Amino acid sequence: MLLLIISFGCSSKTRTPSSRIPETSSATTTKKKSRSKATQRPYVIDGITYYPIPSAEGYEEQGKASWYGEPFHGKKTSNGEIYNMYGDTAAHKTLPMDTMLLVKNLENGKTTTVRINDRGPFVQERILDLSYTKATTLGIIGKGTANVEIIALGQQQEPEETMVATAKSPVKTKPTKKPVVPDFDKGNFYVQVGAFVKIENARLLAKAFANKGRDVIIQQYPAAGMNLYRVMVFASTSLAKAKIYEKQLEYDGFRYALLLAR
Repeated sequence: MLLLIISFGCSSKTRTPSSRIPETSSATTTKKKSRSKATQRPYVIDGITYYPIPSAEGYEEQGKASWYGEPFHGKKTSNGEIYNMYGDTAAHKTLPMDTMLLVKNLENGKTTTVRINDRGPFVQERILDLSYTKATTLGIIGKGTANVEIIALGQQQEPEETMVATAKSPVKTKPTKKPVVPDFDKGNFYVQVGAFVKIENARLLAKAFANKGRDVIIQQYPAAGMNLYRVMVFASTSLAKAKIYEKQLEYDGFRYALLLAR
């Protein structure tokens, strides 16, 4: 059986963030200068669809952080900014742009804060791609990666461009609605246990899990110029429980088990 793993991200690998054009504000209306609209759309990397979340309120996560530097310095990030490896930014797969994060290196206790302005890293188990400066602050330049904890502090607010009011044409402001905070732990979570060129091999592995009482689906997707069939085992409707099942599968020999949401 052929298992295909295609990885992106980190300082030593090539990652291609999607460039976005910033939204400009109208001269006659009150509007925020926002780069986040386009970056909130679902996007696909190697057949995996990522769904940016609408709010970072209450968000916490643990995993590996990496960094990216000179090859990307001066190039556009996913939200249209120019990447500065000496800045205070980082890349995350799904957090809203301009989310401020507290990042703690769990291996040495060092902490720093970063602002999300890019997408990535698309590498197994990595949750954050740091700028060179922030990676230096956390002490992970030499090693390349470190186990970290990230906690959302809020979203950096950009200045509003407002029309000047006159006595004849006063500007009426509407009260802003408090955004609905999503439950990050709820959803339909699957673990990918294999990807095959031949559907017969995918069916064999799927049958093995079905015989154990697991719900399994086979999904076809294009990658590397060919059609592959990946076997996805239902894990849980709870993200926390799904992560436990993913680790269990890794322990059972499925080294490249990958947690996905549908």
